[in-house]
Parts: sequence; C-alpha cells; structure tokens
Amino acid sequence: MDRPAAGQSDPSPHLDDRGEAWAWLYPATVGHRRNPSAPGAVTRQFRYRSYYWLVDVDVLARREPVARPLRPFARFRSADHLGDPDRSLAANARAVLAEAGLRADRILLLTCPRVGGHVFNPLSVFYCLVGEPGAERLDAVIAEVHNTYGGRHVYLLRPDGTGRDTTEKRFYVSPFLPMGGRYLMRVPPPDENLAVSIALQQDGATPFVATLTGRRRPATTANVLLTLLRWPLVTLRTAALIRWQGIRLWLRRVPVQPRPPDATRAEDGR
Repeated sequence: MDRPAAGQSDPSPHLDDRGEAWAWLYPATVGHRRNPSAPGAVTRQFRYRSYYWLVDVDVLARREPVARPLRPFARFRSADHLGDPDRSLAANARAVLAEAGLRADRILLLTCPRVGGHVFNPLSVFYCLVGEPGAERLDAVIAEVHNTYGGRHVYLLRPDGTGRDTTEKRFYVSPFLPMGGRYLMRVPPPDENLAVSIALQQDGATPFVATLTGRRRPATTANVLLTLLRWPLVTLRTAALIRWQGIRLWLRRVPVQPRPPDATRAEDGR
C-alpha cells in the first residue's frame, strides 16, 4: 500500500494519528462477462460505473471519514458486514482471522458504504496486512460476498505475491449459474489503481468473470460531494442494475438454477 515519503504531505485530508491517510475514494467500473460455456449458452457482457471506499477499519472505529452533513451518505456499519453487529468492523475481521490462526497489524476495507439508509455490497474486501509501517505485506484477504436474497458468505484467502488465490464456490449468488466449481480471485491491495477480478471455473471452462477497476482519489469533501452527485444512491442503483440484467437473461430463456435453502443465510465467518 502506498505511503507518503517522510516529510511529504498526503493529498488526503483524512490522516490517522501518525499523520497518514486512512480513507480513499475509488471511482470504479464493474464488469460482468458471461461466456458461452455458461448454462443456456448465452454470451452477455455489461459494465456499470460506481465508486468504492477504502478505509482503515481500526481508525474507522474511532473516527468518521466525512463531515457530519455527509454522514447519511457514507455510513460504515458493522451490521452491514460480517460478525457481531455490536462489535467494530476491526474486531469482527480479526475474529475471522483468529479462527484460522492468523492475525493482522492493519486491515483495509474496500466497500460501498450505506447511502441514504440503503446498503448493498456484492463484494467487500478486507485486506489484512502484517509488518511495520512502510514494510507491510498482504497476508490474508477476507472476501465477503452478498447476494440479492439477503445472504452473505465469507471466503478467507491466502493470496500469493500477485494477489491470487483459489477457493471452492460455496455460496449461491446468481440464479443463472449453478453451484460447484472454483473461484480464481485476484485481489492485490489497491494503491493508485484498483484491480480486482473473480473468474468462476466449472468443468474445465470459465462461464463467468467479474472485474472491478478504478483509480484512487483523495477523499476530500469536494471529491465526496462530486462523487455523490455523479452516482446518487449508488447501492440502490447497483441492486437495480443486477436485477435488470437477471430479467434480461430470463427473457432469453436462460435456465434458472435451483436455489439452496441456505441462500438467504448471513454467515459471520468461516
């Protein structure tokens, strides 16, 4: 993760106790590509614009990332994520790590906040870093996936030096993709650029690929306001776009996959 050199000011006004930035904005492009190997043999690709925040969850437990008038449009609540809603995001993320015998010196969360009282995050990523400031390395990633049925699942990854890891698909997300197979996830820590990709691999093919790309901006009040004006009620928009794409697949007679009973369950970690 980039840090300013000694004596160099950080462009973000959000500074922690060491004078370092702890919150950033990432205007982003989300891409979904459905390949011919998917059920129904329908090729479909769509992109939409959005934005994400990257925040240090330890600092978030003590401070707000925006001024009071903007807080209804940038709320980060434990109840919207993994674990105990009465504990902090930092404590809940470390509980997931502790179950696997892991720890983290710093945890950065990439997510969309609650905006205007609504939240929907298809994917949130907790980057779990170890090491001294200036010499940190990525040790683990908690990938938190939500579906449109109110369910949640947590994948604990141990990425290699390029940010890649694989994990079995254990959670029902799309009604047009079957269970089973593996995800190849690429989740390097964001710096100036954000680049996340998830490829579903089933029966020797790759029926679906999702990407998230963006470029960092300082989370100044002006940038936050401009982002809110450009993408108002962003989480409602995301949920609506995903459902609209599902309707389009249904109209093309893509077969609907059976939904397992646990598709609506919110898991606290594994």
